[in-house]
Amino acid sequence: MRPEHARPETRYARGHDGSYVAYQVFGRGPRDLVFMPSWLQNVDVMWDEPSLAAYLDRLGSFARVVAFDRRGSGVSDPVPLAALPTVEQWMDDATAAMDAAGIERAALLGDTEGGPLAALLAATHPERVTALVLANTFARWRRADDYPIGMPEATVAKLVERYEQHWGVTAEILDLTAPSTAHDPRFRAWFTRYQRLSMSRGTATAQYRWVTEIDVRGVLPTIRVPTLVLQRSRGRHHRAAFGRYLAEHIPDARYVEVPGVDTFPFHAGDFGPLLDEVEEFLTGTRSPPVFDRQLATILFTDIVGSTEMAAARGDAAWRAVVARHDEIVRAHLERYRGREIAHTGDGVLAVFDGPARAVTCAVRLVEALGEVGLRVRAGLHTGEVERANGDVRGLAVHIAARVMDAAADGGIVASRTVRDLVVGSGVEFTEHGVHELRGVPGEWPLYEAVSAP
Repeated sequence: MRPEHARPETRYARGHDGSYVAYQVFGRGPRDLVFMPSWLQNVDVMWDEPSLAAYLDRLGSFARVVAFDRRGSGVSDPVPLAALPTVEQWMDDATAAMDAAGIERAALLGDTEGGPLAALLAATHPERVTALVLANTFARWRRADDYPIGMPEATVAKLVERYEQHWGVTAEILDLTAPSTAHDPRFRAWFTRYQRLSMSRGTATAQYRWVTEIDVRGVLPTIRVPTLVLQRSRGRHHRAAFGRYLAEHIPDARYVEVPGVDTFPFHAGDFGPLLDEVEEFLTGTRSPPVFDRQLATILFTDIVGSTEMAAARGDAAWRAVVARHDEIVRAHLERYRGREIAHTGDGVLAVFDGPARAVTCAVRLVEALGEVGLRVRAGLHTGEVERANGDVRGLAVHIAARVMDAAADGGIVASRTVRDLVVGSGVEFTEHGVHELRGVPGEWPLYEAVSAP
């Protein structure tokens, strides 16, 4: 959580029709940027979530950012459900915040449901827009004869119904829009509460239904400002086809796909590559990552047969199983000084500063998970890694993943490097054969850890 003294002050701008719009200004960069995400926002409390604060801090490292709660969300004025604002009125909210912040011209970052608003503002007021970035967004949501990439009517109806059933009481939407966070109990709990703090269930449902009716395809050819369209390559909800359509119909737009599946909320998953592209587009350069090379022992784990177990138990029961799995894993990582790097869906990537602790952790973890009916496989390798922005990279990470693949039916498999480094620790190994690791040169003798003191 950010210290209170470091939080931007929330202010209010009065729009042309008298409505009050809450906004903040933060960042130290040389370019002005107006940030327009979906309606899921509350500028008063958004800094409480570390991943959200990290995203905003990164934006503020290369721009002076204006963030605002559009009317009907967060701490801006509420709206009647029978008369939701138009896109033009929300566009006025953006310009009101710009005026109050003393910003005449700025770049726009329209993310997910904020994209159509940003596109309309860029087309309508090009004199106020220096550049346009559209991230994981769309021009139209519903399918049409001339828009076959859209969602079928039945799918739209089902999604709206799901929104209404789950808004503010579960984080069910993360399973679709941010799978990398979907099994993180802490993040799910925060996200559920943040929904309630952003807007009521009725307002959220009405706005979501309304957004599915938006169609700004007609304005795309009139956008004349420099435009970058960014899209997660495997997004399931905000899909790559939507982004490609935008880039194809906005004159001279640049289209970039970045790795990943997470699209909503915007700070889910690894947002570094996406913001690298935004920074380079707006400033001409990108901040060099802060690398820290070090020797580490890498641990990959995975639940054996997870797909079949999930199908047999059902979604709700399986989420409970995964939550229990994550609780056990994190308790063991804390005990043995491991650092979780990423949740891999049905397992974890973690690093340790000592190979004996890593192997012992893996042995105890497999035992603990076995007691709750989960068979787990694990892979271990020690090598040099590059630490950058909370991630780890390098060949050693790739090798550890391939070592885990060799434990197809469960158990703990380690490279010879790990075995040699823990001699005298009391950890016992048996030979696991010589393997070719996909994508890694040479043949690799591997060993199975069978016990630890």
